[in-house]
This record gives sequence, C-alpha cells and structure tokens, in this order.
Amino acid sequence: FDFCQAEGKKRPSENLGQVLFGERIEPSPYRFTFNKKETCKSVCTKTYDTTKPDDKQKLDFLKKSMLLNYQHHWIVDNMPVTWCYDVEDGQRFCNPGFPIGCYITEDGRPKDACVINSEFHEKDTFYIFNHVDIKIYYHVVENEALGARLVAAKLEPKSYKHTHPDNPDCSGVPMDISNKASGEVKIAYTYSVSFQEEKSIRWASRWDYILESMPHTHIQWFSIMNSLVIVLFLSGMVAMIMLRTLHKDIARYNQMDSTEDAQEEFGWKLVHGDIFRPPRKGMLLSVFLGSGTQILIMTFVTLFFACLGFLSPANRGALMTCAVVLWVLLGTPAGYVAARFYKSFGGEKWKTNVLLTSFLCPGIVFADFFIMNLILWGEGSSAAIPFGTLVAILALWFCISVPLTFIGAYFGFKKNAIEHPVRTNQIPRQIPEQSFYTKPLPGIIMGGILPFGCIFIQLFFILNSIWSHQMYYMFGFLFLVFIILVITCSEATILLCYFHLCAEDYHWQWRSFLTSGFTAVYFLIYAIHYFFSKLQITGTASTILYFGYTMIMVLIFFLFTG
Repeated sequence: FDFCQAEGKKRPSENLGQVLFGERIEPSPYRFTFNKKETCKSVCTKTYDTTKPDDKQKLDFLKKSMLLNYQHHWIVDNMPVTWCYDVEDGQRFCNPGFPIGCYITEDGRPKDACVINSEFHEKDTFYIFNHVDIKIYYHVVENEALGARLVAAKLEPKSYKHTHPDNPDCSGVPMDISNKASGEVKIAYTYSVSFQEEKSIRWASRWDYILESMPHTHIQWFSIMNSLVIVLFLSGMVAMIMLRTLHKDIARYNQMDSTEDAQEEFGWKLVHGDIFRPPRKGMLLSVFLGSGTQILIMTFVTLFFACLGFLSPANRGALMTCAVVLWVLLGTPAGYVAARFYKSFGGEKWKTNVLLTSFLCPGIVFADFFIMNLILWGEGSSAAIPFGTLVAILALWFCISVPLTFIGAYFGFKKNAIEHPVRTNQIPRQIPEQSFYTKPLPGIIMGGILPFGCIFIQLFFILNSIWSHQMYYMFGFLFLVFIILVITCSEATILLCYFHLCAEDYHWQWRSFLTSGFTAVYFLIYAIHYFFSKLQITGTASTILYFGYTMIMVLIFFLFTG
C-alpha cells in the first residue's frame, strides 16, 4: 500500500507465532509525545498522476482495497487502536481496526463505512479516510516515579480534502476520488491526538472494553451453554445405552452359562477369536495414531495454558508459538504410540514405521504450507514467511522433533507387544451380510455428526478470528468444549463399534479411527459453507489460500479426532 512510511526506523522483531500468522508490525510515521495535544498535524502527501502507469496502478489498488473494505490495524503500547461506533440496540462496538475508505455505488448506495457520514453522497465515488482523531486514555500510577500507563487508544477516521496540504485545516468537504478520476490526485494524510486520564480502567483490565464489545458475545455465551447442555445430554445417553446394553448382554450370557441346553453363542461373543486380528494397512493406522496422539497432547497443553491466561490476545503470536514448540517437543509420544500399536499389529518394518511417523503427516502439512507461502510470495504479500523462518521451522522439525520421535519409537519397540486377552483364530471368520446401518460407510458418516454438533458454534468464532480479524479469547469455554469433544468422540466410537461387533463384523480398528475422524469432513463442509456465506474473498490466489490453510486444519483435526 502506498501510505506514509516511517523513514529510518527498524521494524520490531516478531515471534514465531506472529510470523506464521502473518502479523507483521511496521513502524508508524505518526509521532506523538505523551500528554502533548496535536491538532491537524500533517504526515505526508501522496500525489498520483493518472497519466503515469505506475501511479495509476497504485491508485487503482487503493480503490480496490476500499471496495473490499480493507482495514488499517494500528498498535500503541501493544494495545490495538480501536474505532468505536454505535450499533443496533444501543450497543457500542469497538473494532480493532478501521477502514482505509469506502465507496458509494453507481446507484448512490453507501457501502460499508460510508454510512457514517451524510456528506459521502457522490455516486460512483471513493472516500478515503485520510485523517484520524486519536484519543489516548491513560491511568496515572500511584507511585509518581513510574508515570502513567496507557489503558485505551481510540480513533475516529475522517475524510478531508486539504486544499493546502502544507497547511492543513481539517475541515470542509471530504476527500473524494471519483472512480473515473483523471489527471492529478493529491491525498494529504493528517492526524490529531489528545490525551485523557481514565481512572476507572485498571491497567490489568485494559483489554476488557474491546473483548466485551465483540459482536454476538451474548449470543456466544448462550450458544455455548446450549451446546454444553446438548452435548452433556448426548454423552449421558450414549453412556446409558452402553451400560444398559452391555449389562443386558452380560446378564444374558451369564444366564446361558447356567443353563445346560443353551450352547450356542451369539452377538459379539462370536467374534472373540477374530477381534484382535491385525488390521489391513496397520502401518498407516499406527502412524496416524502416533501423529494424532501428538496433536491431542499439544492441543490439551496449549488450551490449558491459554485458560491460565498465558496466551491472551495481548501476547501476540503466543498461541501459535506455544503450539508449534509443543508439537516439536511431543515427538516422543508420537513415536512411542506408533511403535506400540505397530508392534501389536505384528509389524516388523520398524524403520519404515518411525520414518513415516516422523515425516508423513508433518510432511503433508509442511508441503501444503510451503505451496501457500509460494503463492503469498508471488502475490507480494507481507504475510509471506521469510526464507529464514522456513529454515528455522525445518531445523526444529529435523533436529528436534525427528530425533525425539526416534527415541519414543525405540522405547515403544523395546517394550513387549500388547498382550491380547484372547487368542486369534488361525482361519478368519466369515462376516455375514451386513444391514445398511452396520455397513462401514453409513456408520462412519453417522459417527461424525455427534462430535461435530458440539463444536460447530465454537468453530464459527474460531474461523471468524482467523479470517475476519476478530479476537478469540474464550479459551475457558474452548477447553471445556475440547474435553467434551474428546468424550463424545470416544463414546460415539465405542457405541458404533459395539453395534457392528454385534453384527459379527470384527474389522473394528480402522472403523473406530474413521468414525470420529469423519468429524473433520463435516468441518470441511462447514468451512466451505463459511467461505461462500460469510466471506467476500475475490481472486484465485485468495481462494486457493483459504482452502489450502483449511485443508491443513482439516488434516490436523482428522488426526486429532481419530
């Protein structure tokens, strides 16, 4: 973007999470001194000559960004500079960003932020917010030696057509740029800043006013509670069915043991000699189980720390950094679980197993991520990850995660294979004709519905935080939903496994993994629905990026739920 640049200032350093999320912080040319009021101070003037192709391209890009409602995101003392405005029901919404400008359509309809000013009325015209009124709220510390602390920073975006850019007056008509503008276009950027003492806001709770005004917060609370009640009810039902059915079956078997004439077995007791028969593609299943365990523990620990407040929005990039570091350090459980299961499946290619655990799933994620990054590089985006960071990620993977996976696998293979309580028959049992409900696919499809039901509300807010720049901070509820998701996945899988074992189908290993893993497919369907219904993404590159990153999330979620 061709905005005013801060000359000679170094960019602040970012942590791994910020770089991965594309949160690049640029130094600002807006200068102010504490408690010194500034009025209509000039920053710079940009001139565009539409006869020059380079200038025309810059101006067209600026227009396009206004049309797509691109936003400025400013930070002062690690606090987002917010634009607060009234919404329906007398609520006040504070947005941690403000638009570059807005557009009045050819039929005179104001789009996005153009509704805030009645002077924005020219048809087929762009209005750029080239002036900001910044208000800094501070809290004086009781110990005078420490001075004051910033507790809020708010601004009001405005548009002024400065006739004398060298001596701006910040009044008069707004800065309009006609869609068919020709000749020379001058945009002068200015700002005013004022300071106000705010005794009611403590420094520790300075983020509250932003978080409290997040859209649909009250709906979110209600929805989460509603979701929790439904999920707890479903969990209770599943547990009750399991206990009652098993109790009834066991009672029936015990009764049969006491009667001499009833010799024939039925139901799941028939397949006891085949239940521990190694699954087909046992290598792949063990690798998935290892990677899934790694992701499960990583998610649990990350959310636990987030609940304790270590990974709040104030610590930029902390969530992603924590997740990546934990994933790297949790190579040992992945290797151990994969090795234990592979050995219990009777596998002997332990080297292949370790290598696949180390490289298969992380490799797919990295390849997808790398392709997305190439697209970002090609588009010249600031969100593109520098080559050095990619090398650092590879170093973490190869130098820490892979050796730890090998260590885990070593201990896994060293231990004796998991002993099965019954001996497997030499000849596989014939599986009878299955009804529609006990066939693999319908069972797997049904199995994913229940876990998805308990996360889709949270999913909406998480996708909003990723794609719509809204802050996500309800980690307590997310942790609760995470626990419930784990319980629901387990119970749904146990229930469906029990039903198809009763139908004398003993191929349960893959089905148990895919039953809850199918939740990821519903996640994908929901992400596609979200893309078409909630986002206004245009351009091939942006669409590829959305679905590329979504596929990474879907794969991780598949391994996690499975």
